[in-house]
Amino acid sequence: MRSVQKDKIMSAKDAALLINDGDVIGASGFTMAGNPKLIPIEIANRAIAFHEKGEPFKIDLYTGASTGDEMDGALTRADAIGKRYPYQSHKGMREAINTGKIEFSDFHLSHIAGYVRSGFLKKPNVAIVDAVDVTKEGHIYLSTSGGSTASYLLMADKIIIELNSFFGEKMKGFHDIFIPAPPPVRERIPIYKVTDRIGLPYVSVDPDKIVAIVETNSPDGTRPLREPDETSNIIAGHVIEFLHHEHNRGRLPAGLPYQFGVGNVANAVLASMAKDPLTEPFNLYTEVIQDSVFDLIDNDKLLFASGTALTLSLEGQNRFKDEIDFYRDRILLRQQEISNHPEIIRRLGVVAMNTALEFDIFGNVNSTHVLGSMMMNGIGGSADFTRNAYIPIFMSPSTAKDGNISSIVPMVTHTDHSEHSTKIFVTEQGLADVRGMSPVNRARHIIERCAHPDYKDMLFDYLNYGLKHAPGVHTPHVLDKAFEMHIRLRDTGTMLKK
Repeated sequence: MRSVQKDKIMSAKDAALLINDGDVIGASGFTMAGNPKLIPIEIANRAIAFHEKGEPFKIDLYTGASTGDEMDGALTRADAIGKRYPYQSHKGMREAINTGKIEFSDFHLSHIAGYVRSGFLKKPNVAIVDAVDVTKEGHIYLSTSGGSTASYLLMADKIIIELNSFFGEKMKGFHDIFIPAPPPVRERIPIYKVTDRIGLPYVSVDPDKIVAIVETNSPDGTRPLREPDETSNIIAGHVIEFLHHEHNRGRLPAGLPYQFGVGNVANAVLASMAKDPLTEPFNLYTEVIQDSVFDLIDNDKLLFASGTALTLSLEGQNRFKDEIDFYRDRILLRQQEISNHPEIIRRLGVVAMNTALEFDIFGNVNSTHVLGSMMMNGIGGSADFTRNAYIPIFMSPSTAKDGNISSIVPMVTHTDHSEHSTKIFVTEQGLADVRGMSPVNRARHIIERCAHPDYKDMLFDYLNYGLKHAPGVHTPHVLDKAFEMHIRLRDTGTMLKK
């Protein structure tokens, strides 16, 4: 590392001593990429020591999105988190949220940085970030995620840096740091092509705010990738067939970029696009850049990928590191309020593909809650893209838990994306394009095209009953029957009638 403030280098344990009960920490990290690795574990140990003495120790934690076990997991196990924003995906943290041990507020990912800068949320007094270099002038070069790190660094009173040599200084230059001006003097964000750079490759801070530097050589602790299963591959086939259909009908202009959520289905679509001879080379304007981009590049399908995080398996991280100069002209990382910004998504005409826990026959989507009350992960950036996309697509297997749960229900138990934002639904059973349809026709189309055969009659029965007995037939819900399938699942463990 060059130009490091050597007098501030210390151990992770000593750096953790700078964190106190009640601190608000803004940390780097987005989908387990680029979060601090060592200091959170030592903060957790510090919390445990306080608790053993009967003394309080909790922090509030802001990040870009989910982080690895060394942060979300360690701090949860130590009972060290009071409030958590804006997204998480850790099983232990999820349990703590659903039992009331952690206060969690679910934000659109494009909003969190602006909320912090505007004072709507308490500002972080400490920022802890994973970086590949820091100069004596206060130029901080981030590692594998942009997230909301720049805003946390600018707002914090104290900055602690994990100086990570795993990717080395060649990682410098992959970031484009730009923060919009506050209203009412905002100007347009001048991104007109996926490849446009509008900011700096580093975050510039007052060097006097940097109070500790901890040296490390640590890869991101991301989960290993699973090979797409048969269901995911069938869904991918429906999606690609639809895209070709839209292009052939002149409704999908050439050159529109794509956005993909994280997960098995998204990976299957990307893998299928890499192999599909009819898919023209394309760009990604997305949040998360996954291992699948390598196959796309190798098959000459991917021109450029703009995102906010490189969420790669360990194999993918090593591949990226070995070929980092090759990828330099093909990958760009932005702050999440830019990668997810409605203005840019709409201007570029992004085709958005995200997954759902469940969707109802009238087109409302639940991405976050089980049985209406238990948080899974959070809304993430799916709404940022869905509401503003040129074409929004939701994908899901038609059933879960060995067929005991139908992903298509009469009424979702929690609404994250309303019928006004959704357009295309896909399961392994088929694809429903509901653009321009009335609620009743949407329902018929979704049931016929997307529902599993074991649940089709049940869903049609609900619709037909509503057309006869609902107070109105525009959206014919019958409240005392709308959640019968969910209640049966709660009471018997299955939505199927026995």
